[in-house]
Amino acid sequence: MIEPQSAPENSAEANQVADITAAAPPTAMANTSPIIPNPLNFVAASNKPAKKSKQLTPDWTNVWQRIPYGYGIRYEDNARIQSELRSYTRNPNYLNRVSQRAAPYLHHIVEELNHRNMPLELALLPIVESAYQPFAYSPSRAAGIWQFIPGTARHYGLKINWWYDGRRDVHAATDAALNYLQDLHDEFDDWMLALAAYNAGAGNVRKAIRRNKKQNKSTDFWSLPLPRETRHYVPRLLAISQIIAQPDQFGIVLNPIPNSPQLARVHIGSQIDLALVEELADVPIATLYRLNPGLNQWATDPGGPHQIVLPLDKAAQFELALAKHPKEKRITWQRHNIRSGETLSHIANKYRTKVSVLKQVNSLRGNTIRAGRELMIPVAAKSADRYVLSADQRIARAQNSGAGYKVNYTVRRGDSLWKIANRYGVSISKLTRWNGISRKDVLKPGAKLVIWPHGKQTKQKTKHYTVRRGDSLDRISRRFKVSVNDLLNWNSLDKNKYLKPGQKLKVASNAS
Repeated sequence: MIEPQSAPENSAEANQVADITAAAPPTAMANTSPIIPNPLNFVAASNKPAKKSKQLTPDWTNVWQRIPYGYGIRYEDNARIQSELRSYTRNPNYLNRVSQRAAPYLHHIVEELNHRNMPLELALLPIVESAYQPFAYSPSRAAGIWQFIPGTARHYGLKINWWYDGRRDVHAATDAALNYLQDLHDEFDDWMLALAAYNAGAGNVRKAIRRNKKQNKSTDFWSLPLPRETRHYVPRLLAISQIIAQPDQFGIVLNPIPNSPQLARVHIGSQIDLALVEELADVPIATLYRLNPGLNQWATDPGGPHQIVLPLDKAAQFELALAKHPKEKRITWQRHNIRSGETLSHIANKYRTKVSVLKQVNSLRGNTIRAGRELMIPVAAKSADRYVLSADQRIARAQNSGAGYKVNYTVRRGDSLWKIANRYGVSISKLTRWNGISRKDVLKPGAKLVIWPHGKQTKQKTKHYTVRRGDSLDRISRRFKVSVNDLLNWNSLDKNKYLKPGQKLKVASNAS
């Protein structure tokens, strides 16, 4: 689970998203899901009836109160769910912070689920996946609020290139995620198995089902021998759904989120510099990146999608100003005279762009260029640091978030992420984040890494933790704010084996 950062200060970032061509925002009761008798759609494990929420009639202006009346996953409450409930209720402010981060996107996701007649619990899945952080990036190369890995993302039509990453585009990724979840449900005919497959992969769920069938065992979610992470993943979502249905019962206060769209998607028809959007729309560029997290660079993708998400009250102003602005001046272009000895790679580095971009805009089929000819190069209208949440700036901020000094490290033969992280007293998670790499990437001798050690360059200090009854690697990792993979590496553990009470584990004292 990823702990959310502080929510955006600008109130516009707490709005919902609508298409600019849509009619006026719906009334509070518009497009709501059918009300079911019990918003908690589970069967209580004990003989005692479940406590009823004080709020008997939902406030249809608040999307949080709308969601439980569209629940569609039936299950029996059990100890695994109760364990996750205790974990969330120990930190009552956590879900409120997540609520603030979900505010720009939640209404749209609920509307999409409702339109598809899918359970509204699925609107809570990004809490488990990413804490609703659109810039979330995991060491396994999963990105966005739905945490798509590249292969699955492309299979479901999400575009990923230098300019744009559809995994972080909330609208595009939501459409892909719901298609994926529906496909999984069509295969397994069970929402809990579909969720398990979303986390562990359909192949692992099929394998677990085949194994249980051979042993004449039940093939429901609770009975399957699934990976440890997956066994916690589904109960975590169900625990959250209980909290959202009856937050007062659990001592949780959720900031209301309007049950109507207050953002607009403006169709612009071509590439545009975000500095120009900032000027024409009168919206800070940091807000533009937060509302358009799929944008990697200083401009939109020349190949589309050609749209910008804006606060609703800024959309008309922007459209009017854009119509008056010459289309050919939406992007700044620079002519470059090719000199003898230059290559596309040299030129791309000079202008902070990619070879593929130069080839695309100049209709080049190969890498051969001739001295004396010209290239047209799209360039940012402002300095690089003005585009505060572009991909380059986010990586720079992650690198500078480390305390102490900067180390430019050259990978040696026999090096591994674990060895390097241990040598400089940092976590593998930070090492991968600073360098924009994955745990699965192979380190090649001679490769350069950036490291920000904590203070003095010493080996990582460790302390020992004694495993208690009911502990899991996931729970311990959250307690000490380290990754499960770090725990596995530090202790030479097999992730498929259970921890035993009394077992001693090494935990890095300065990991986070």
